[in-house]
Amino acid sequence: MKTQPKTVVITGASSGIGLALAGAFLARGDHVVGNARNAERLQQAAQSLGSPDNFIGVAGDVADPAVGEALVQRAVERFGQVDVLVNNAGIFVPKAFVDYTPQDVEALVNTNLLGFVYPSQAAARHMIGRKSGRIINITASIALQPNQAVAALLPVLIKGGINQATKALALELAPHNIQVNAVAPGIVDTPMYTPDLHGFLNTLQPAGRIATTQEIADAVLYLSDAAFTTGIVLPVDGGMSSGKW
Repeated sequence: MKTQPKTVVITGASSGIGLALAGAFLARGDHVVGNARNAERLQQAAQSLGSPDNFIGVAGDVADPAVGEALVQRAVERFGQVDVLVNNAGIFVPKAFVDYTPQDVEALVNTNLLGFVYPSQAAARHMIGRKSGRIINITASIALQPNQAVAALLPVLIKGGINQATKALALELAPHNIQVNAVAPGIVDTPMYTPDLHGFLNTLQPAGRIATTQEIADAVLYLSDAAFTTGIVLPVDGGMSSGKW
């Protein structure tokens, strides 16, 4: 039986995991509202997706509360509601803790933390009114199991906090029939990593390889449909967060 199309808001949708997510939802007939800072990159993303009628781009910085509101508003105006929010926008800055600059701190807080808070607030207000919805956060496996080979204290701090916030928000929104979950990827084959690094990156996961963006999208698709799963952090990392190996 054919299901009703969902309307999905995806932040950081112009490349990498976000672009794969947009393609995965569109492939099954859903509507997608994609966000990125740069309007030109969003247009390029739309072209790479085949410029479908059920994709619209909303440019803006997710650290701005008005952008979160605009994402929901545009989705409602065009498609009638928001069924799923995927908080995917994020940056990864690995370096020794003492070497983080104030600019690094500001960038990580703005994109990784505020980029979760403001879109989630806007979506939750809308979903509470509908008594239905899904919020899915893309976090990081390294926040579940830090690795001495990868110094990344600030990403661990922020993504680890969002892992815990996922559980807290799931409890808060459960009475409104809203499920809140997270996917914690390991290292994923995206433009963030140049091919010359893949040999080293493959050694950081017990499976001996890095993930594809489709493997992350598959986990998100599952959680977007799961009606009785909430408050979980699902690692998709080839065993990276399982412990020392």
